[in-house]
Order: sequence, then C-alpha cells, then structure tokens
Amino acid sequence: MEHNITYCNYIQQAGISQLHTHYHDSEYGFPLEADNELFGRLILEINQAGLSWLTILKKKQHFLEAYDHFDIYTVSQYNDTDIQRLLQDSGIIRNQLKIKAAIYNAQRIREIQNEWGSFKSWLDIHHLKTRKEWTLLFKQNFRFTGGEIVNEFLMSTGYLPGAHHQGCPIYDIILQYQPAWTKKSLP
Repeated sequence: MEHNITYCNYIQQAGISQLHTHYHDSEYGFPLEADNELFGRLILEINQAGLSWLTILKKKQHFLEAYDHFDIYTVSQYNDTDIQRLLQDSGIIRNQLKIKAAIYNAQRIREIQNEWGSFKSWLDIHHLKTRKEWTLLFKQNFRFTGGEIVNEFLMSTGYLPGAHHQGCPIYDIILQYQPAWTKKSLP
C-alpha cells in the first residue's frame, strides 16, 4: 500500500482482496473488550512486521488455532516444545523472535492482569498518552513492539485515532462504540 493513500481509500480499489474489505469494515479501529482479543491483535501486529497485512489476514485463522485461540494463560505457559511446534507450522509466520515475543508478552500481560485486573484496564488507564508515550510504555513492558507495531495495534483497537478518515462510512459506525481516543478523561 502506498504511504500517501489511506486504508479506507486503498480497499476501494479494484482487485483488492475481500479479506482487506472485511477487516476494514468490521474490525479495524473497532474497540476490543476481551483481553484475549487484544492479545491476539498484538500477536498479529507483531507478526506483520516486515510483511504485508494481506499475508497476516490470510494466516489469521491459522494463528488463532496455533496460538490456542490467543488464550493468554495458555500461551504464557508455552515451552520449548511449543516453540518448536510453532516453528514447524507453515500456517503462521515462523520467526523465532516473534514466537518468543508472543510468549513473553503473554507472561507480561498476566502480570498486568494481576496488578490492574485486566489488560484492557491497563490500556484504558493509559489512553490519554501520545503515540510517543505509548511506544515508550510498550517498549518498557513488551517485546517486539516498535513504533509502527504499537501505532497499528492502538489504532486497530480504538486507542489512537486514524484507523478511518472522517469521510469513510465506517468512521461514523466506530464513533458509536465510543473508542478510547474519543474520550478526554480517564475512564
């Protein structure tokens, strides 16, 4: 995708995959409530690094199955046998650093859940941060979370604006869900 074209405009082009259209219209920018869903989106964003988003969308169901439906507790318990299983799974991105990051991040999210009640609560309490502040916070707490990954994770889950432009019909639909970026004070 060209850098000067928005995702909203990109999916309107002829020949664009229905996977892109579905993701744009029903997932991208919509707030997520469940910690496992948030964790799953983080795994997908991390795995997209260096690849096209279409590659990830095509493999999304495989990721869900390979990572035990993104169950944070289960992934946090993965061991060397699980790492080897994932490295052999052609349905996902077989990158050892990304796999180990998913396990570490699941362990860290469990710690956050113990302290804050949920990963979502932790995200909610920080929702007023700038992109730069978010990136620093994620780098302090998680692995494989550079600026673009953090930005896309937060935009795609409703914590930062920018997933859709104001002329996009999905923009108004998302506003009805009152994503965190629309709130001017702490929850």
